[in-house]
Amino acid sequence: MSYHIVEDESGRLRGKFSLFAILFSIFGVGWFAAAALGSKYGLWSWQFGLGKMTIGWGPIVAFGALGVAALACIIALVKAPRKRPFMLGLGALLISGLLAGRLAGLVAGAQSVPPIHDIQTNWSDPIVLSDDLMAERGEDSNPVLYGDEARFPSEGREESKRFFGRLISDIQEEAECETDGKNACKDSQPPKPYKPLNTLTIAATPDKVYQAARRLVEQRGWSIVTNDPGGGVLEATHTSPWWGFKDDIAIRFRGLENGRTAVDMRSISRVGQSDLGANARRITTFLYDLDGQRFQ
Repeated sequence: MSYHIVEDESGRLRGKFSLFAILFSIFGVGWFAAAALGSKYGLWSWQFGLGKMTIGWGPIVAFGALGVAALACIIALVKAPRKRPFMLGLGALLISGLLAGRLAGLVAGAQSVPPIHDIQTNWSDPIVLSDDLMAERGEDSNPVLYGDEARFPSEGREESKRFFGRLISDIQEEAECETDGKNACKDSQPPKPYKPLNTLTIAATPDKVYQAARRLVEQRGWSIVTNDPGGGVLEATHTSPWWGFKDDIAIRFRGLENGRTAVDMRSISRVGQSDLGANARRITTFLYDLDGQRFQ
């Protein structure tokens, strides 16, 4: 009789621990969601949400939940296995595993790209942001730099020391693949994070290319700031859904001979030193889609 009492008590304890494990894993999901949404809605600064809650304390939460979930699975299988505690532990393991994997991917992604936030297709003839867009950015945003002033800060984190004082254009160029092949970036030695970022030339007149570009901007849900087809300027702002980070986009259209159009694009983040590669991806995917449009 006492044996069965001990076994029942052991089963209850294992069940409670497994329940704690899955609640801990769900708490982890809520933790990272709160970090992002709290920053977006002004409950705290993005530096606190991203720097402290996500990068600082996030690994403790994510990998702590993963460790508790793994322990719950092991305990559920010791001696007399318990199906319900094991299933709860397995659920916690899946949730916390996805959470830890996502966090590890974020860190790996940040380390794979240069810590810059201003990307464009033509640094030798940079796109100048309009007064309206500069007003939207505000004084607290990252500065918009041109020419020889567009340099990486000469001080900062030790891991960024090799970039200190260098031209942003040179840093961007070093991160680009030489060709636009399917596996060109992976095959580069060392692997490169950016696809080639060059001026796009389209066999269509500027007005037609402009209208196609505007449709793509609207489809992406970007907020248009400057709509000037006559001047060949289209400016917009992208707001990330979770964090509320704003990146400003400027697209320039110039007519060439034989009814062709040269398209340049610039994408620059308002806050943060590194954009985690978002601006480069935005430009390459947008210009790829624009080049694939049908112009009549």
